[in-house]
Amino acid sequence: MSNFSEKFLKESIEATRQLDVEAIEKVAQGLSTIRSQGGRLFILGVGGSAGHASHAVNDFRKICGLESYAPTDNVSELTARINDEGWESCFAEWLKGSKLSPKDGVLIFSVGGGNREKNISMNLVRALELAKHVGSKIYGIVGKDGGYTKQVANACIIIPIISSDHITHHTEGLCAVVWHLLVAHPLLKSVPTKWESVDRSMKEKSLDS
Repeated sequence: MSNFSEKFLKESIEATRQLDVEAIEKVAQGLSTIRSQGGRLFILGVGGSAGHASHAVNDFRKICGLESYAPTDNVSELTARINDEGWESCFAEWLKGSKLSPKDGVLIFSVGGGNREKNISMNLVRALELAKHVGSKIYGIVGKDGGYTKQVANACIIIPIISSDHITHHTEGLCAVVWHLLVAHPLLKSVPTKWESVDRSMKEKSLDS
């Protein structure tokens, strides 16, 4: 069992090492531009990535001052749209209701990025088609080959495949690492985080005494 833990952690380290830093910087710059132009960020994800989207909305709003939303946070509206209009269109119709505009951005969290040909995560594909039509900026933190997200994104961070047995685990785990990098990035972070501020204050008091 300990061998598995060691192997998994080594895979995580290697995947982190192989991340495209230039792509991360492009996403950071793009999100910073959206904020400076008064745009909003809509974060989309399904399954575990929906949980990531909710967490990331908090971080981008609170730490970065970037107005952000996730349709999966509005359970009543999202399930009503799924029930009445269908799964494939639920995100796109939600974005239409939010008046998605060229000033706004869409950020995708996904293991595969959506795939029209294979009919996978079509709600992400339809949302991206709308974003592309409207002229919104598109960004992604995705796994595998990036799927449809990679095809249409202004910038896309792909989590490398280190083990075919752990594609989902590493993609979702490192997605959280990457978005936390982004909210800590000097281009985006606009307010101090709590524990860092507390520790800094304690160290300053210790030096003063």
